[in-house]
Amino acid sequence: MAKRYPRTLSSGANNTVIAISETEVGKLFTGDTRSDIGSEAEKMKVANTVNDLIVKFLRLDVNEEMNVDMLVMERLYPLDFRAYEYERRELWWDVFEDELAQLHKAGFVHRDLRRPSDMPGLRYDNIFLTEHGLRLIDVGISALKSQVGERLFERFIEQERKEMEEFRIFFLNR
Repeated sequence: MAKRYPRTLSSGANNTVIAISETEVGKLFTGDTRSDIGSEAEKMKVANTVNDLIVKFLRLDVNEEMNVDMLVMERLYPLDFRAYEYERRELWWDVFEDELAQLHKAGFVHRDLRRPSDMPGLRYDNIFLTEHGLRLIDVGISALKSQVGERLFERFIEQERKEMEEFRIFFLNR
């Protein structure tokens, strides 16, 4: 079992997210991880200049008590979408679809809307419904067109569009 940190909110394949305050969380980077903290921060910054779909990057920091590096982000409070009417979910979906298209046009693709089936957790763990609509977290494997080139970027978008359609059905029909 992975090490449990104080104030843990969630743990993924490579990182744990802890609560720092009522408004901030920290994604912990310890030892040898597959994710690079600087690369993830830069991708978040790019996405944050386009729209508010991706969780807001705040800063890189160090937690001296735990001896870990942290990517500090805004804290989101997810809601259960099933508590809202179909028509309201349709509106949230339309905004989500538009904002994701804006990110694609700006050269950013999330690449992790749906968890692989062999990973623990809910299928759409990286998509949160908040009081401000749908938001995306965890840009660890996201890609920038400027880094991966046109062909690979288009391939990633094609896969993301398939995942979007699956999520649309899940989100609207539950």
